[in-house]
Amino acid sequence: MTQFSVNAQRFDPYLNFKFRVQWDGRYVAGVSKVSALTRTTEVVKHRSGGDPSASRKSPGATDYGPITLERGVTHDVAFEQWANKIHEIGGGPGAALSLADFRKDVVIEVYNEAGQLVLGYHVLRCWVSEYQALPDLDAKGNDVAIQHIKLENEGWERDLAVVEPTEPSFTHPAG
Repeated sequence: MTQFSVNAQRFDPYLNFKFRVQWDGRYVAGVSKVSALTRTTEVVKHRSGGDPSASRKSPGATDYGPITLERGVTHDVAFEQWANKIHEIGGGPGAALSLADFRKDVVIEVYNEAGQLVLGYHVLRCWVSEYQALPDLDAKGNDVAIQHIKLENEGWERDLAVVEPTEPSFTHPAG
């Protein structure tokens, strides 16, 4: 069985370094890392009194793990603006949570080495549970300053409209 139906000659799986993230219909600038999409379903053990001593197992509630997005610190305020919808200092009574728009759907797109869209995931009803505006600062350091947000979500689904593209082939003139 081939792993790729359109590009049967392809053997290698997609790499993890070409991706983009968007919310509110806009791509978010500079995202350099996205944590894994995970879900865990609880195991419910049960047995009847007349059953043998082994337990039976059934699926229980499913939980979708939080997703962390990281990027270098810049003047883009997308992370901060979304985080402030959960808690804004000095907003007065009742202003601690923007009920109308604190949840957003997020799209994660994965691209092949040629820059063609190959996978898309919709992450549903996300909200910011953790925001790091600045990392530890160190006068003797030599690292990029990274900020991150942690997104709680209510599930994700693959975008089935994104299909495997025909990968480009370059021919060199004989010469």
